[in-house]
Amino acid sequence: MKYNNDQIAYLKKEYRLKTAEIKNKLEEFKNTKESDFFYELVYCLFTPQSSAKNCFAVVEEMKKRNYFIKPFPLKHILHQKNGIYIRFHNNKERYVIEAHKKFNDIINQIYEIKEPFELREWLVSNIKGLSYKEATHFLRNIGKNKNLAILDRHILNNLVKFGIINELPKSLSKKKYYEIEKLFQVFAKKIRIDINELDLLFWSFGTGIILK
Repeated sequence: MKYNNDQIAYLKKEYRLKTAEIKNKLEEFKNTKESDFFYELVYCLFTPQSSAKNCFAVVEEMKKRNYFIKPFPLKHILHQKNGIYIRFHNNKERYVIEAHKKFNDIINQIYEIKEPFELREWLVSNIKGLSYKEATHFLRNIGKNKNLAILDRHILNNLVKFGIINELPKSLSKKKYYEIEKLFQVFAKKIRIDINELDLLFWSFGTGIILK
């Protein structure tokens, strides 16, 4: 693979400017309390085709109202008059309800399966609504994804921009996800920037912020 050297120079410059903020955010993920694991999972269930800011706002409302202890209907906070809207909210509410019911098992698997690759496979196979992207995102947000990649649209666009892949994939099958993830891992190793730090940096290019 022939990388775009001019773009890589720019990438490293931006990384130097944002290193402290990026490392602080990753440290936050590593220190996520177990009591927040459920809400991190919910956030990742909400994110497909929805604004990260809206998803964050809804999850914060769920935490404030203690959804995990006393679940309540989510329709009115997933589709609010103030503009907060989670797409496919009926399906996503069903995913949340199912994840809540089996969350003890999910917690057990998080601690029993030590290898992130294997844990991701279990999550994708057992939690409705989680693809490889969302499962990796969840593991990253609780500090347990190690070298796995979150291949969302912001990341994929930047992988093309920096010459890591030649074009955007039309779809992300399991095989294609693994293939692109490997290319991303090789690139991160070559330029000596942790893949999780690159993820946040790429994400900031598309959104202007470092969120989660």
